[in-house]
Amino acid sequence: MSKKPFVSIIVPVKNFERTIEKTFEYLLNVDYPRDAWEWIIADGGSTDKTIAIIKSWQEKYPFIKLVEIPNCPSPGYARNIALEVARGEYLFFTDADCAPCRDWINEMLGHFARDPQIAAVGGEVYTLKVDPNNDVEAWCQHFRFNMVSPRYGFIKEGYYPAFPKEPRPADIGGHRGYFFGTCNVAYKRDILEKFNLRFWDRPTGEDMNLSYECRSRGAKFYFAPKAKVDHMHRADLKALRKVWVSYGQAHPPLIDKYIKRRGLEVIFQFLKGNPSFILPFPLRGFVYLGNFHLLHFFLFLALIGGILSFIFSGLGVKIFALVSLLLAGYFGYQYVKWNFAMEPKEKFWTWCKMKYVTNLSFIHGGLKDFKKHKILCIEPSF
Repeated sequence: MSKKPFVSIIVPVKNFERTIEKTFEYLLNVDYPRDAWEWIIADGGSTDKTIAIIKSWQEKYPFIKLVEIPNCPSPGYARNIALEVARGEYLFFTDADCAPCRDWINEMLGHFARDPQIAAVGGEVYTLKVDPNNDVEAWCQHFRFNMVSPRYGFIKEGYYPAFPKEPRPADIGGHRGYFFGTCNVAYKRDILEKFNLRFWDRPTGEDMNLSYECRSRGAKFYFAPKAKVDHMHRADLKALRKVWVSYGQAHPPLIDKYIKRRGLEVIFQFLKGNPSFILPFPLRGFVYLGNFHLLHFFLFLALIGGILSFIFSGLGVKIFALVSLLLAGYFGYQYVKWNFAMEPKEKFWTWCKMKYVTNLSFIHGGLKDFKKHKILCIEPSF
């Protein structure tokens, strides 16, 4: 019998026939005793071959448990159902399109053992390409999709900052919203039970909410980049757009929960350090001003100036239109210049399209439920 802590690996699934076997293969390669773990696969109503694949693996590996949840409303709900049957002292979360590294469990457990006040350890997220010729996967890899470190200014291994006593909107839904995504995180069970915490049942944002629930109670979060997983990303642009809309949709209800003072946080994303200020306003939320936003702003001014130049013959109007157009060009270049490093070079406009469409989807998601929440979220520029 192993002396290692017993751990539960929880994986919510729904129609993951494309990647789930690859995830299982990588999990099986994780260096941990077979008698000291369980895999709990929470299926939210798959209609493809996912269930059949899981059951075929169960025949070979008795530590795999399947929990079926027909008409499951959200991944958070599925994880909560899995938690009801989980026996682990530590609760490891990943997804059915992820591939944990060999040292995934031991690396995280080492940090838990060093500091009993740590509630969660999260690792880095890289890309595992399923199809080497898939442009969307190539874009996600170049974009560092779902990576933790770039999200927070390329942080190194260590503790997340303490949760602010009076958080600003960008501390919750913006670039300072320190959280661990459920594709790569482990929670200490007794701390979740101490605070009686679970995932919320909303369609998105459950990982952010649980992170804030823990951190706002003083629990520590530790970033351990060596405990990495590789992520098998969306196979087409439609699916990628959908996930970015959902990311934006997560922010208004989170801000509604954690931000009580009215006012908009305006973040100058195009300036070094992302300086911000609170603008007195009857609504709550944030407004980012980055290259994406300024490109459109000055294009709009150039269009207005061009129209006015046909009405008024003065030189000032023409100068206004020209300066606006030049500024639109400048911010447009700043927005796409990162794509020049992508290979192959002849697909430059494909990469620009993906960058633009996903960014637009993110902003769409932040505004989609405005009438419902009365919270304004103008999401960042990529």
